[in-house]
Amino acid sequence: MAAQIGTHSVHRVGYGAMQLDQQVGDDDAATVLRRAVELGVNHIDTASFYGAGEVNRRIRRALAPYPDDLLIVSKVGATPAAGPRPLQPAQKPEQLRAEVEANLTELGLECIPVMNLRRLDLGPGLAAEGDQVVSLDDQLAEMIALRDEGKIGGIGLSAVDTDGVRAALGAGIVCVQNAYSVLDRAQEATLDLCAAQDIAWVPFFPLGSAFAGFPSVTDNPDVQAVAAELDATPAQVGLAWLLAHSSHTLLIPGTRSVRHLEENVAAAQVTLPPGALERLDAVGSTDAQPLDAGRFTAR
Repeated sequence: MAAQIGTHSVHRVGYGAMQLDQQVGDDDAATVLRRAVELGVNHIDTASFYGAGEVNRRIRRALAPYPDDLLIVSKVGATPAAGPRPLQPAQKPEQLRAEVEANLTELGLECIPVMNLRRLDLGPGLAAEGDQVVSLDDQLAEMIALRDEGKIGGIGLSAVDTDGVRAALGAGIVCVQNAYSVLDRAQEATLDLCAAQDIAWVPFFPLGSAFAGFPSVTDNPDVQAVAAELDATPAQVGLAWLLAHSSHTLLIPGTRSVRHLEENVAAAQVTLPPGALERLDAVGSTDAQPLDAGRFTAR
């Protein structure tokens, strides 16, 4: 199962590296990353602000020199901070450029193949205040300049609604990352727009989250019942629904566990029969969740 992010062909189940921060040992992180590649994963999502750059450095130590077909996707828009919140907004054009340079150094790359601009329009995330309230046009101008300089390849967006995607179409957007799952479909219209424009849809929190406002997919009784019928895990059912729901969907589930990684990759082989699809279609909500931005770190 393959799909496109811009000019890159990738397997539809990738890997999100956010959890490979200092809470897991170096050797364990390397084991997960190398096993992902062994399983055929060729799309890894990261950011310099994950673990204050340590996640990127671990990817480099574990996988460089990188396989020719490995697509590394990163993001900018936040930066590490001291204090109770580990992150702070970094939305100004010069901050976006600095974050791109940090990604290049940490990953040991001359060009980041795809770079997402993490806006603060939607939760979960940090609130933009003062000089961090920056127009999308100004940000895209800097991203396009970075692309023209060869420092980044494709440009993606994260945490944007349909208006944001439409406003950015002229920049040649290749992917959009928003919170989305079988239970939380508040961004269904944005998914529809991406599909119509042939833009890859890369949902984060595909199984929900421990954060308030994001229901747990694996705890849902309908998901559990379908999983029991198919001899699959609830996580696999939640991921399989996303793949079946739109051919433009690419997954980047994250985990620190090799076992869970293997289960997530195997979700691409789970076929949901029509009755199961109908049952799962009926459990989702397209109502936007009221989120307190101050309670979240940027994704």
